[in-house]
Formats: sequence, structure tokens, C-alpha cells
Amino acid sequence: MSSIFVFPGQGAQSVGMGKELYETNAAARAVFDEVDDALNQKLSDIIFNGPMEDLTLTANVQPAIMATSIAMLRAADAKIPEYVAGHSLGEYTALCAAGALSVGDAAKLLRVRGNAMQSAVPVGQGLTAVILGLDIDVVREICAKTDCDVANDNSAGQVVISGAKEIVEATMAAAKEAGAKRAMPLALSVPVHCRIQQPAADAMRAALADVNLVAPNAPLISNKTCAPMTDVDEIKDALVYQMTHGVRWRESVLAMAELGITEQIEVGPGAVLTGLCSRITDKITAKKLEI
Repeated sequence: MSSIFVFPGQGAQSVGMGKELYETNAAARAVFDEVDDALNQKLSDIIFNGPMEDLTLTANVQPAIMATSIAMLRAADAKIPEYVAGHSLGEYTALCAAGALSVGDAAKLLRVRGNAMQSAVPVGQGLTAVILGLDIDVVREICAKTDCDVANDNSAGQVVISGAKEIVEATMAAAKEAGAKRAMPLALSVPVHCRIQQPAADAMRAALADVNLVAPNAPLISNKTCAPMTDVDEIKDALVYQMTHGVRWRESVLAMAELGITEQIEVGPGAVLTGLCSRITDKITAKKLEI
């Protein structure tokens, strides 16, 4: 039996996540303290006490989810299994968990990532939306006509699109005409995984060039290739690539099954990836990490 740890992306956050662990577990407390020190900010105070509008700011929520996920991992004293993977920002968490990045460096990179994503697109000019009930190929055809980008292929019938506001709105309308059950904007402060994030991709290339990233102790199932990845240069390129291209999560989970992975353990706040796994394949048992 082969296992994988998976780490969530943006949207998994909630005010108070990790607070009990911080108060009761020294290993978890050390993670939050290291993130606070690395960012020279009491991010833990925002994580534990809010307000929600401050926590959901892209520059805060990305290191916050990483910190909470690694704190849970350290509190459980869990051994890394054969593989790791992460959804979007979760790739940074996965790399941290597998020893490729320090907690402090992961926090700094995610702060750069969040700020770069926010500054790449002026407020109000971008949009991210979810399309429910349409096959990915149908959504891709619609996006090709409207010049929109597929941001996440999450599971059969759940596709996220992203780009300039008017383009995404036109794509949502076209999706509804094509029979989508729902097409609705997501509460994200920036458009994600789309070509207008090229300035953010350039910023991440520069940031990653200066960071000490080493080969992970367990291969990363990449959002870019849906295949195991351990080469440092390939990993850095993939982290840059994901800024302007979609997260291939459905394909990644199917690839996990092909690799013989039979157990997926979600580490972090929420249970989004656990729910997605059950809708993608019956060959993998998905559950949350027990702490």
C-alpha cells in the first residue's frame, strides 16, 4: 500500500484554525512562531483572531494556510509517506513538509507570491469563477472562444476559470447557455492561475532563484505535469509555471492511482481535497490526518 500527503490551497482558511494546537502543542507553536519571525509580523494573531477580511487577503492567507498545515503535521509527529502533493499554494507546503524548504522560507515565498498576485492585476479588473456541471473539455472549448483561462480542473463537473473580469463574466454566461448547473464568482481578491498573472510569475522566478530549495525527501506530484518530481530546477520552473497555468488536480489524483497510491491523507485546514478525491476515483481512500 502506498500513501500520499496532500496539502490544501486558498479557500481552506477559517479564523481560529490552529489556535488550539498553538496553545497545547509545542511543535505546532514553534511553527507559528517561526512564520511570525520570518514575516516580521504577528500573522498568528490574524490567523487565530481575525478579522476574516484580514485573513483572506492573499498576502496573509497563503502563508497562513501553509503555517496551519505544517503545524498540524508537526503536532501529529507524522512520518512523510512515499509521495506529497499540494493544490496551488499547497505545493509550497508539500515541499516544506518533505524537507525541500524551511518553514521560514516557505512563508517568505508565499508572502512574495500573494503580494505579487495582488499587484499584478488592479483591484476589480480580474475575476475567478467556478463552473459546475460541465465536462472539462466543454469548458475548455468555451474558454477558447472567449479567451478565458482554466484555473483549476478540480474534479469531474467542477472547473474554475480566471482572467479579466469582463472575459470571465462572458465565459460564465456562455457556460450557463451550454448547460452548466451553476456558474458563479469566487470570493478571491485576485484572479488566479491565468495569463494576466505573468508579472507575478516573473516575481516568483526571481524569488525562487534566491531561495535554498533542495530535493524533497518524497517526490512531489506536480500541478504542472501530474507526475512525480524531485529535481530542484524542475520544481522551481513548475512553481513559476503554475502562476499562469491551471492546476491539474483531477488528472493528478488519477495519476496517483496509476502510481499505485491507495491512501490519500489531507494535512491542513478544511477537507476540500478529501471530498474531491472521492469524486475523482474509487481506487484511493481519502481521509484527514489524525492529530
